[in-house]
Amino acid sequence: MFESLSDVVVALYVGALLVLFAFGIHGLVMLYFYHRTRDRQVRPPVAQLDPLPVVTVQLPLYNEVYVVERLIDAVVRLDYPKDKLEIQVLDDSTDETQQVARERVEYYRAQGYDIHYIHRTDREGYKAGALRHGLSLARGEFIAIFDADFIPKPDFLQKTLPYFADPRVGMVQTRWEHLNEDYSLLTRAQALALDGHFVIEQQVRYKAGFFINFNGTAGIWRRLCIEDAGNWHSDTLAEDLDLSYRAQLRGWKFVFLNDVTSPAELPADINALKSQQFRWTKGAVEAAKKLLPAVWKADLPLATKLECTVHLTSNIVFPFIVVVALLNLPMVLVKNLVGGYDELFTLMSIFVLASVSTFLFYLYSQRTVHEDWQRRVLLFPLFMAGSMGLAINNTKAVIEALIGKRSEFTRTPKYRITSAADDWRTRKYARLPLRASVVVELLLGVYFAVGIGVSLYYAELAAIPFQVMFLVGFGGIGFLSLVHWLDALRTNAERQQRLHRAMTPATAAQPTK
Repeated sequence: MFESLSDVVVALYVGALLVLFAFGIHGLVMLYFYHRTRDRQVRPPVAQLDPLPVVTVQLPLYNEVYVVERLIDAVVRLDYPKDKLEIQVLDDSTDETQQVARERVEYYRAQGYDIHYIHRTDREGYKAGALRHGLSLARGEFIAIFDADFIPKPDFLQKTLPYFADPRVGMVQTRWEHLNEDYSLLTRAQALALDGHFVIEQQVRYKAGFFINFNGTAGIWRRLCIEDAGNWHSDTLAEDLDLSYRAQLRGWKFVFLNDVTSPAELPADINALKSQQFRWTKGAVEAAKKLLPAVWKADLPLATKLECTVHLTSNIVFPFIVVVALLNLPMVLVKNLVGGYDELFTLMSIFVLASVSTFLFYLYSQRTVHEDWQRRVLLFPLFMAGSMGLAINNTKAVIEALIGKRSEFTRTPKYRITSAADDWRTRKYARLPLRASVVVELLLGVYFAVGIGVSLYYAELAAIPFQVMFLVGFGGIGFLSLVHWLDALRTNAERQQRLHRAMTPATAAQPTK
């Protein structure tokens, strides 16, 4: 019976590794196309848009009191004729963001700007619903979109609009920069991940002729493209990815500009990051279920269909990461207590190539855009551990998407954290609920600590580096989640006490008779 159980363990482990290996090796495919296309210059058409078109800038908001003024001020500074620029503040907020945003809009309206405060009370369709509603009121031929944590540069429209001289271009996406990258190890790890997505994935897919996606912000659309593709849908949490694919399936061309950047703020709180990752992961899997049949029915080259499939399904790796992590210790026991798998264990060494592929992927992304790439790439082991540690959080998102469980669009709180002097814990939005996955992550940390001890006992030194990464990843994510939650809870309690003392009048001393 023990031998049969060991066969099941080995089969599950190898099967999960094969899935991870396939997606990991895809990084080498990206690097192949990166080298093949890196000399291709991205230039706008020779023809220009004449006369300049009307542009509507949409700013979807939901409870963004700390950053809304900064966002509106930045958009007003866009270098574009005032009579050709319309600004829509699409505010679904339920807190004091309403007042702050409305006052800022009125301030600029008094100065002659075509800026509108548009407030909804039902949040129907969440962000997709707000954008769709705003589009019905917009006068622009082109629609730029910025989330609340972004600070668009004044030359954004000057650098993106020329590409629309090609009537086939439906959307232009810019690369994200990071306002608070050096705030903590957490923000540095996020910057590494996002650089990999933009510098390698987005740039390579665009230059190689594959589908790319609008990233939800810091991009500009041709209005006709949005309407031709069926407008914004709210049946997935990834409305940006969904509309991107529907538009490209209709024949529209997308442009990615690696050298044009839009600065944004990274989540400084691990629980905010987990909320963001959950939404991104679940939305992508929902979009894959919705879009893959249309992709494979479309008249597209096989290479494009395959790349679309990898693009849309890449988030399914997270359950397999959990399987590999959980079975690492049983595999050590199988090897030393059962035996008979020596050739298989030798063959499994090839799976290390997937790790090498992933490292090269992020190495090249850093070399492309940062002069100090050597320093930045040293963070790779911690980044990998953290990515593994998010697997419990993201696996739940994958499962919910696969079974069709719907959930609301939970926005990532923005705290206006741009320097080491800023403290996110003092912000009201820091009071995020503690996810139940934290308990699982902490228990797994203990499990992997035991695994390290067992591996040392059997002198299975090759297993220890991975178990250390699992320990740091799962245990570290769980521990940091708990610490950040407790810090925010304590800081909020202290703030409430200070407010209570400030609002309570001092008791006057009573005179004695």
